[in-house]
Amino acid sequence: MKTYAIIGGNGVFGIHTALYLLANADPKKVICIGRNPEKPEPFTLNLGKGDDRYSYHQIHMVFEHDRMMELLDAEKPDIIINYAAIAEPALSFKHSARYYDSNVMAVARLCEDLMARDYLERFIQIGTSELYGSTERASREDDPLKPTTPYAVSKAAADMHLDSLFNVLKFPMNIVRPSNAYAPGQLLYRIIPKTVVFGLTGRKLPLQGGGKARKSYIHARDLAHALHLVIEKAPLGTTYNVGPPEPTSIRDLVIKTAQAMDKTLEDVAEEAPDRLGQDSQYWLDSSAIARDTGWKMEIGLDEGIAEMVEWGRTYLDFLKDYTADYDWRA
Repeated sequence: MKTYAIIGGNGVFGIHTALYLLANADPKKVICIGRNPEKPEPFTLNLGKGDDRYSYHQIHMVFEHDRMMELLDAEKPDIIINYAAIAEPALSFKHSARYYDSNVMAVARLCEDLMARDYLERFIQIGTSELYGSTERASREDDPLKPTTPYAVSKAAADMHLDSLFNVLKFPMNIVRPSNAYAPGQLLYRIIPKTVVFGLTGRKLPLQGGGKARKSYIHARDLAHALHLVIEKAPLGTTYNVGPPEPTSIRDLVIKTAQAMDKTLEDVAEEAPDRLGQDSQYWLDSSAIARDTGWKMEIGLDEGIAEMVEWGRTYLDFLKDYTADYDWRA
């Protein structure tokens, strides 16, 4: 039985990973660490309620590194999964130093200290599809990195740092680069939950650039399944892309979400200027993780969107007044 620590565990993907591990990995403990207090039920989905294997700890990875190491040394996790990052690309042009503090320096500091410990079996760094830049075909793990925003640069730098630690010092790590993930509990500034809540409340979301950018969307449970398989089966030091076979335009994604609520695109969206630094397409080749672990995507986009609409309706009394803007915090 393993103890898992999830850094960035108060975000939707950390929450779904914790839920998945508690249900499928027979863990000794699942410890989530995040910089903010635990979110209300619509975002945490009752994670850990009544389960003494789960605990949450509010610790800031950048500013409270010593406290975090004290917790890790006390719990001695076998597996650490790091989701923690500042991840809004457009703002990274304005606050690039903060992005590098969180996404590069904090990771380097953490791994430097972990190398002096003997309890860690595997460190999983969550990367991003954005570091490949805009692509005309599905990106492979060995493709050149072409980040176009300070956010993507910071994620590329962290990955390259971890590669060097493994290649020279055999630090036990893997990197998983998912496509755009979504799930019930996602904050409302993201496109699918925003479309759901705006559609259910009669508002219109700004469709940046008309939604022409194409991205790949994966449900957080499929991502959690991929992480579990990497932990159990993958050789150390490997990097894996995780995403669906084909990308989808944001416009088509919004149309699908509107249709799931018996609405039209015009009912839920209006055109707006494009996002600063927006790439035209993110698309991942996931054949390596399929080959090495047997992973395959199980939740189709239509099924996942239907689940998002059900979540929106269940918690609409709370969500209708919740902010749909990105809350900048360093």
